[in-house]
Amino acid sequence: MARLHLDFPEDQYYYTTPLTVRVTDINAGNHLGNDSMISMISEARARFLFEFGVPETERDGTGIIVTDLATTYRAEAHARDQLLFEVGVMDFNKYGGDITFRVTRPRDKVLVAMAKSGFVFFNYKTSQVVAMPEEFRNKFSRVNWID
Repeated sequence: MARLHLDFPEDQYYYTTPLTVRVTDINAGNHLGNDSMISMISEARARFLFEFGVPETERDGTGIIVTDLATTYRAEAHARDQLLFEVGVMDFNKYGGDITFRVTRPRDKVLVAMAKSGFVFFNYKTSQVVAMPEEFRNKFSRVNWID
C-alpha cells in the first residue's frame, strides 16, 4: 500500500509561529488528535497570511480557499508541548499553489508532522476561481511555478 511522503524545499519557508498543544487537543490515545492538528495547521496558515498582509477576503469578494490537505505524522505530541510551525509556499500556478508546513517540537528537535495545503484564489461573490493577484505573487519571488 502506497504511503504519502511529503518533503519540501528548505528555501521556501517564509514564516514560523509557535503553538501550544492544549489539554482539549488530546484524543483517546493520549496524544494530539488529527482534528486538532488540522485546526493548528489552519491557525498557522491564518497567521502566515496575516503576517504577509493577505486579507481573508478583499472588498471585491476575492479570497483564498483551501482545495486539499495532506498530512503525515512522524511523532506524537502531548498536552502542553510547544510546537513550532514553519510555513512556506511552493508550486504556484495561475490560480493558486501549495502552502507547506513543517511541525517540530523544539524542546527535543523532534519532527512531529509535515503537511501541504493546496489553495486557489476564489471570488466568494461570484463563486468562481480567479487568477492569483499580482500583489500576492510578488510577495514570494523565490517560489517555483508549475503549469
